[in-house]
Parts: sequence; C-alpha cells; structure tokens
Amino acid sequence: MNVILPVPKQLDPAKFRDPRLTAKGEPRATVALAALRTLWFNTGTLCNLTCAGCYIESSPRNDRLAYLTLDDVTGYLDEIAATRLPTVEIGFTGGEPFMNPALIAMLEIVLDRGYRALVLSNAMRPMRKVEEPLAALAARHGDRLVVRVSLDHHGRANHEAERGAGSYAPTLDGLVWLARNGVTVHVAGRTRWGEAEADLRRGYARLFADLGVAIDADDPVRLVLFPELDPTVDVPEITAACWGILAKSPDDVMCASSRMVVRRKGADRPAVVACTLLPYDPGFELGATLAQAARAVALNHPHCAKFCVLGGGACSRA
Repeated sequence: MNVILPVPKQLDPAKFRDPRLTAKGEPRATVALAALRTLWFNTGTLCNLTCAGCYIESSPRNDRLAYLTLDDVTGYLDEIAATRLPTVEIGFTGGEPFMNPALIAMLEIVLDRGYRALVLSNAMRPMRKVEEPLAALAARHGDRLVVRVSLDHHGRANHEAERGAGSYAPTLDGLVWLARNGVTVHVAGRTRWGEAEADLRRGYARLFADLGVAIDADDPVRLVLFPELDPTVDVPEITAACWGILAKSPDDVMCASSRMVVRRKGADRPAVVACTLLPYDPGFELGATLAQAARAVALNHPHCAKFCVLGGGACSRA
C-alpha cells in the first residue's frame, strides 16, 4: 500500500531574514564555537550522480565549489597545529570526494598527523578507482579512517528515487567491498518516507545481515538517519529562549564544534563557512582562516532549525 504524505506548509517569507531578530521580533538564537573538534573540507561539488534531494545540488556539471588542493588542506592543518586547536577529526564531503584526484594524498597527511578521517561517499565508481591505496590506508591506520556510505533507504526503490535508476546495486557492492577490505564503514540513511525510525533500522539490519556486513543498525553513529533538508518548508525560528524551552544546549549544535572549508569557483583562496549544510549562503561565510571563523553563528536558516536544533542532526559526533 502506498503511503500518501501530507503536503507541507510553505515557509513564511518573513522568517530567517534578520540574523539578530526573528520575524516576531524576538532575539535569534546564536551558537558560539565551544571547541573546533571537527574540520570539514568540501572537496568540490562535482559528483558522479545527480540526486533529487541533494542539498548542495551536486552533479557531474556543478563546479560552484572547485576542487580543494593538497596545499589547501595542509595549510589549515598547519593552522590547527600552530594554534593548538583541539581538533580530533577531519571530514571530507562533496560532491563525491573520491572524484577529487588529491583525496588519497589528503587522507594520507590527515591520518599521518594523527587525526581521525571521515569520508562521505556514495561508494560507487570514483571510490572503486582507488581501491588499492584506500585499502592500504585502512591497513595502516585502522578505524581512524571511516567511509560513510550514503544509502538513502534499505530498499532499492526508495534509494533509486533519490539517487537515480541503477544506483542501488553499485552502492551495495561498494559497501561490501569496504567491509571486506578492512575499511571501517558507516552508513547514512534518510527519514523522508515517514517511516518510524525503529522500522527503518530493522530494514537496514536485515539488509546488512543479507550482505554479510557487520554494521549495528541500532548504533546511531554506525547508521545515522538524517532528517530532510527542504528550505521551502515551514519550520519555527529558534529564539534565544528556545534553549530552555526545548531543554537543549547550544553546545549540541554542529556549529559549536565544527567548521567547513570550501573553495568557490574562481576564488583566489578557500573560505571557512559555519557548517556543511550552508556552503553557498554568504551570511554563513566566516573568513579565510580558522581564527577568523571562530566567531558565533546566528541560527538564521531553516536548516539550523529543522536539521540541527529540532531534528538533532549532526554530520559528525566528534
């Protein structure tokens, strides 16, 4: 039986316009950088897929964010070391990170310097082209290297509704290859189909068992389920008073512990933005260095409310 989901209410255009005040004139919530635990690098927006719900609009043609270089990554790692930041994890996202020809070299320097490395991938052909060096990195560094595979749903139909026809089997093949070749593998799914989380996790558990992949589907780190990102759908604005009302702490929100580096097409140098979800919004670009990017972030976007505060989402648990 097909489930017909209700049509969501559209976002009030008066919301999320002023970084200081909500549409009702209340002080907007802000989040201070408590400690830079995770630094993300967006390796570029080019991807081998064009997914229906991609928040960053990655595709084989979207190069709005250019490839980062090894020198770019090294420069920020040097800043972390020079200023003794408490960073423990370096994340790589895209686009498809394995399309960046420097990714393996980036992973080598990150891991050799003692950080954990997390790569978000669809586990398809770009990753399979570097099987040998990827397996070698895993053999040297163990579970400090994690590849999180995007598997939107445990069933083929829903996954391919997002990722395109023929995308399911190659992703499963890549997932199995990672597990069998000693690479620590996590999975990222989505909750957009209105299913109960327990049902989703049971479905993934059955799939992992069928594949012979040892992933605990009840572990929220090994299998992370992300809320939907649709900036046109209505969501409450988060005020300064909401922390107490919701019994939440600003320290639990991603921008309290992470930042992301991007290189805009044609730019002379990279820039640091508040988080992985908002690479294009100029209101969330914080500077060229990590020191400049250490300032507080106003939660002035629907993603801040729906994904981070109300949805409890986080791209990393470092």
